[in-house]
Amino acid sequence: MNFKLEICVDSVESALNAQIAGADRVELCANLIEGGTTPSYGTIISARSNLNILLHVIIRPRGGDFLYTDIEYDIMRRDIETCGESGVDGIVIGILTADGKIDIERTARLVEFSKPMSVTFHRAFDMCSDPVKGLEDIIQSGADRLLTSGQKNTAVEGSDMINKIVKLAQGRIIIMPGSGVDEYDIGRLAKKTGAGEFHLTGRKSIDSEMRFIQQGISMSGNIDINEFSRKVADAEKIKRIIQILRKIQD
Repeated sequence: MNFKLEICVDSVESALNAQIAGADRVELCANLIEGGTTPSYGTIISARSNLNILLHVIIRPRGGDFLYTDIEYDIMRRDIETCGESGVDGIVIGILTADGKIDIERTARLVEFSKPMSVTFHRAFDMCSDPVKGLEDIIQSGADRLLTSGQKNTAVEGSDMINKIVKLAQGRIIIMPGSGVDEYDIGRLAKKTGAGEFHLTGRKSIDSEMRFIQQGISMSGNIDINEFSRKVADAEKIKRIIQILRKIQD
């Protein structure tokens, strides 16, 4: 199997690190602490200008649930249009109904509107009420790929469900495990799930280069949060993960 690796990033710096490491594509987001929201137009343009690998962009107007108002849905449509005009290769969406079903109608309209870009249905799937029906609904919507943790907090915990979904999909849609994946479990996850694509951040923390640090104050109002460090994609870590996948592949 020819494994593919997608790196979830929240900056152009991380996207470039993923490219240097040999990743197949990046999913560009903002606010990863909320599960990812749509990045700024400037970030999208800069990423597209600096990347040679595939660029997918999450289309999510806010954090929280996946039940969107008509205004939020219109924002998603406009963001997709911006991505298309910017040369983005794929978009990442997820919409549910109030009773926890896949919103087939709205999803299908966005899939059609996104062409010729690729469409991934994200982990909103992990919040749906029936994963088997949810899978069929996503396939029906026309999406190309499903990102899932198997309805658990991490893909390793949900590996049995992911394996079940891979088998049920029968090649009709790409199943891509993601959430909490690192070099310590990627091999086991690949063997157990039977999936061919994987999604992870592969990040490390780096300290701020500020020489002066104001004490006792926080931009978020929470002094327990270290605002003088940030997380970026670690090229060396991603390289190790790719090497592990190649060994399994061979």
